[in-house]
Amino acid sequence: MTVHHAAGVGYQRAAGVYERSRPSYPMAALAELADALPLEAGRTVVDLGAGTGKFTRLLALTGAEVVAVEPVAEMRERLAELLPGVNATAGTAEATGLPDASADAVVAAQSWHWFQEADALAEVERLLRPGGALALVWNTYDTSVPWVRDFQDIIFRLAPPDLPSPLDGGWRKAFAGRDGWGAISERHWPNPHSTTVTDVVERMMSSSHVAVMSPEEQEGVRAEVLSVLGSHDATRREGRIDLPYTTDVYWVRCG
Repeated sequence: MTVHHAAGVGYQRAAGVYERSRPSYPMAALAELADALPLEAGRTVVDLGAGTGKFTRLLALTGAEVVAVEPVAEMRERLAELLPGVNATAGTAEATGLPDASADAVVAAQSWHWFQEADALAEVERLLRPGGALALVWNTYDTSVPWVRDFQDIIFRLAPPDLPSPLDGGWRKAFAGRDGWGAISERHWPNPHSTTVTDVVERMMSSSHVAVMSPEEQEGVRAEVLSVLGSHDATRREGRIDLPYTTDVYWVRCG
């Protein structure tokens, strides 16, 4: 299976922390996709790189049949515990193992940047029925907030050079000039995540490239994050805080 080392090992180690510390998505984003794709009873949607099911559980609310594809066993097992009614399979985005023309829509939430895009697009084209659509969803940090910017700077500095990221928009290139795909539509919503300083630290520790570090290296990262959070008024206090995200949603029709 073609899984990046940081994702394959990091998310294996951090599946529980990932589920606890990561945000969900706005219902407005789900409603937009449900109308656009559309998603409803009698239709099938494949969720690529479903992880612990953060977006899968929202897709299930539409009434569509949801098939979750997740290659990391620990993530998939957590999804199966939380969503026993969802069919969870061990494929990758590039090789799902699902039948031809078996989906009306394919969704990748917080995952498309991990894939080999040309191979993943070919697999999506194989899965989609005529007129089907692909949706890509990401929660990204709102770095207009100073402490969030400093927090993200740590992530960027620690990231290895080959770590994929959706932030540069490079994923759009895979669609350029590719036959059969329409124009990309997009919407963006604020998505404040009510959390605590402790969970913000855990959010850092669940990052794939941090989770693969040695325990000693991780303790150094934890100390640096606590130092940064302690330097800002908004994150120096106890109690609930908002970690502001933006939810970015893109969808494109095939055929």
